[in-house]
Amino acid sequence: MKITKEELNLEQGLTKEWLITNGIGGYASSTIIGANTRKYHGLLIAPLNPPANRNVILSKLDEAIEIRGKKYDLYTNIGKTYISHGYEYQEEFEKKYLPVFRYKVQGVEIEKTICMEYEKNTVGVLYKIKNGKYRAKLTLAPIMNFRDFHTMNTAHNYQLRQIINENKVKLIIDNKSQIPIYINLSEGKYIPHEHDIFKNMFYVEEEKRGFYPEEDHIVPGVYEVELKANEEKSISFVCSLEENIDEIDVQDLIDREVYRLEKSFKETGLIEEKDKKTKQEKNKEELIKEYLTAIDNFIVYRPSFRLHTIIAGYPWFLDWGRDSLIAFEGLLLKTKKYDIAREVLLTMVRDVKYGLVPNGYSGFDSRPLYNSVDASLLLFEEIQKYIEYTKDYKFVKDNLYKKMEDIIDNYVVGNNFDNNNIYLDKDGLISAGTEDTQNTWMDAKYDGKAVTPRNGKAVEINAMWYNANMIMASLTLKIGDLLKIKKYKDLAKKCKEAFEETFYNEKEKCLYDVLGDEKIRPNQLFALSLTYPIIEPNSEIAQNIIKTVEKKLLNNYGLKTLAKGEEGYVEIYEGTPYKRDTSYHQGITWPWLLGLYYNSLINMEKAEKDEDKKELLNDKIEKFKNKTYKTFKKELEENGCIGSISELYDSTKPQLPKGAIAQAWSIAEIFRICDF
Repeated sequence: MKITKEELNLEQGLTKEWLITNGIGGYASSTIIGANTRKYHGLLIAPLNPPANRNVILSKLDEAIEIRGKKYDLYTNIGKTYISHGYEYQEEFEKKYLPVFRYKVQGVEIEKTICMEYEKNTVGVLYKIKNGKYRAKLTLAPIMNFRDFHTMNTAHNYQLRQIINENKVKLIIDNKSQIPIYINLSEGKYIPHEHDIFKNMFYVEEEKRGFYPEEDHIVPGVYEVELKANEEKSISFVCSLEENIDEIDVQDLIDREVYRLEKSFKETGLIEEKDKKTKQEKNKEELIKEYLTAIDNFIVYRPSFRLHTIIAGYPWFLDWGRDSLIAFEGLLLKTKKYDIAREVLLTMVRDVKYGLVPNGYSGFDSRPLYNSVDASLLLFEEIQKYIEYTKDYKFVKDNLYKKMEDIIDNYVVGNNFDNNNIYLDKDGLISAGTEDTQNTWMDAKYDGKAVTPRNGKAVEINAMWYNANMIMASLTLKIGDLLKIKKYKDLAKKCKEAFEETFYNEKEKCLYDVLGDEKIRPNQLFALSLTYPIIEPNSEIAQNIIKTVEKKLLNNYGLKTLAKGEEGYVEIYEGTPYKRDTSYHQGITWPWLLGLYYNSLINMEKAEKDEDKKELLNDKIEKFKNKTYKTFKKELEENGCIGSISELYDSTKPQLPKGAIAQAWSIAEIFRICDF
């Protein structure tokens, strides 16, 4: 994925971003021209309680080169009243596994590669320099901070302490924590600055989001490197919370990271092993690698659990139960990461309480949060998928089965823990939530008020409840717990009968989103897309649901969360927190929902008995897959965060990527649909 000089104008440069991660929740991210446009941007965002409590440590590294007495700034920074023009010297940006920046000025060529050390809070920057015919001097200025990445330092009077040992410098910036930061350059000299503050760095994206956009950073000093005429050399810069950085060779760091990724690619079995490949095969292989690199970003280790988990999205999300489970098949099963899949399932059930899988964990103290009715039910579907891929009933029986029983029993008895208000009604349907409790995936709240109150009997919750009980009936048969089969089948049967009687909206030819709510939303596809669809996939009702969804919700980038014309419909995601929160699930397009549509078509094709209709469905599925392939190949390589897929999209042209710049379930579901 290369972006050449012709495309590296300011407008393009500020809207395209990149991301790399370190496997424990830390990351580095900025724009393709190196200008930070978010308070979340930086070269070292380090989790102090992995993967949580992320802090901005190294905001950026500004380079300049002096040739024959004239200084050329290679960096691009934004202030309220200025933009520096380093991007004008940038020849290329490339993102394969790592971000690479190439510059050319007055005959001097500089290539910069950024790499994080896996499972360490360490970032390395490698400069490969080909000097021109004159002596030159390269200066590197680390622009630093130490603050929670959700906050900002404004008009901050930093009390910097630094201990200098030649080029290795120990810095104390945060006087409360006293946590040291270490920086080092492989050669040249370090010149300390006592009170050098980078004032008012301006974050364009924060202003768009309705937040205060300016911040102060500290510049503890600069590194200077003399370059001889026609000299070629490599220079390594390292910033870390680890002390032993003296011997880090950044080229070695890069080589190890590339090796780790390529080894993981081969283990998936998706990369064909043969000597000669056609151009088409090579292009497909490169795209698979792009997806697998993106997938790697979301798989992180929680040291306190000694288990892996899935980050929901960057920059601001942690691991959420709901998101992890929706992304589970695409990230871990399609890629044959079965060992990690087992760990993620263990993470999901580790803190089940009153039958509730945690919706997430606090970013400050890792306390489990239980505001979810669907995470527990999603667990059954993903355990079923795990079994389909691995046939590993023993793991399920030994580690998960009792938790699954516990979930069903608690939903039958009912619980109001954390105000979830979950109970099984007399008609066999699950009811959950209150007007003030958001515990489905449409969970936006503003100032304590639910934007999309879906309390009561929600369509996807009851589809998942039926599916969970059918899975349990099948599982009890397989593992020999025969006395309980009838219990689960009876629960499923009663739910299905009530569902068929009450959820079909004859007027709109689709399903009610919540009983009593006629708004047309995509959640109804859960009734067709699970292992055990509660609506028969070969029924007329199923065909009507699909037609309504296709007509009113489906587009190339996903499904809209509300049909156009409905009260409260919004098609552009922008503005203040209030404006964004109140539009989040009110018509904005979400890519992950394409997975529900895809599964629904697959189930309909499997159930179809008429060969002609089956062939038509097959053709429809293939066309859908090809369109999705082409749409998101372009997104992955050209738009938004280069090498990933955004959380959501506007629902009107040009359908710009919005929300989190890289989202786990977006990548997972699109990768799964492409079916490499």
